Amino acid sequence: MKKYAYIGCLGFIAVITTEFGVIGILPQIAEHYQIGVDKAGWLLSAFALIIALTGPFITLLMSGFDRRKVMLTAISIFLFTALVSSLSPPFWLLMLVRVLPAFLQPVYIATALSVAVSGADEKQANKLMGIVFIGVALAMVITVPFATWLASVWIWESSFIIQSAVSMIALAVIYFLLPPMPVKEKKSYKSQLKILTQPTFLISTAMNFFMITAWFSTYSYFADYLNKAKGMDGPMISYMLFLFGIIGVFSNWIAGKMLSWNVSKTTALFLSGTVIMPFLLYFSGDSLPANVISIAIWGFLYSPSFQNASTYMISSVPGSLEFANSLATSFGNLGVTLGTTLGGWMIVTKGAAYNPWIGFVFGMLAFLMIILRNILEKRSQKQKIVISCH
Repeated sequence: MKKYAYIGCLGFIAVITTEFGVIGILPQIAEHYQIGVDKAGWLLSAFALIIALTGPFITLLMSGFDRRKVMLTAISIFLFTALVSSLSPPFWLLMLVRVLPAFLQPVYIATALSVAVSGADEKQANKLMGIVFIGVALAMVITVPFATWLASVWIWESSFIIQSAVSMIALAVIYFLLPPMPVKEKKSYKSQLKILTQPTFLISTAMNFFMITAWFSTYSYFADYLNKAKGMDGPMISYMLFLFGIIGVFSNWIAGKMLSWNVSKTTALFLSGTVIMPFLLYFSGDSLPANVISIAIWGFLYSPSFQNASTYMISSVPGSLEFANSLATSFGNLGVTLGTTLGGWMIVTKGAAYNPWIGFVFGMLAFLMIILRNILEKRSQKQKIVISCH
């Protein structure tokens, strides 16, 4: 049902605003707490690491609970976290409350997607999942850049105030518009864990990990990169985030349509950005028009990455949507952690200008996984043809 997909999308905006809302204010947080920007980057990478380590297990444990209650609980914790963070607590407490919602983030995403596609056929399901994932782009175009802009003209805590407001709206919409949704038939843990023995699924998981690592080695430090490598100030960076997001909304919509046509080719097309962007960003130099064009292309190719990764993984095990998606979220966030860590290390040792080249290396690894899966699938099809002929 489209209504449920749009409700899931709104919650996704709250989830993504909380996770990535710190990207534009990392330099200000580092200055406030008198720490390096690489240490401030742990506010993002620790969040992602918790998701990566706990996501699939908590999703499995909560797979039998009423889906409405699961979504309400998750968004409530996101709201609590944002409220505490807006009070500028000591850094250790800020770090602690930052990781709390991370435990339920993959559960929310998997549940929202499951609610959105319930009763839909495979072709329709990809479009409905696309609607939910548009929440990522909307967060990038509206809440994240607005929070960054507000923080640049007022105080950095205002970013967390925006996060609180978005979570509160999402909570109210889920409470009033989503009916109780008890799980009628709970799948056994064994049947869900079986997907971990399938080579194509494991290769798809590796592709997801490499692709997200590639993108986040630079995107995690978007504000720092544009400031140090391109000489942009706070307001200009918020405008670039806004442009990035505007393009991203359109890009997610296009990707949703394309995924219904061909999952592998769509994923490969958008993944090409990890290889193209280092060259575009390098040759754009200090030219503002060239940088604006480069950032627009970056936003277009980057924005559907989570949607592509989830759909690519689920396409290898179509009968295990929730668990496969929680693994997609977990390994994607493991990629966020590694990308953020490597990006922070590069800024400290060599300089922000070199960050996109980390993305080039991991992007090539991701392409290798797509080729490997295609080879395995073709071999499997040939074996089936041989068996059917006999």
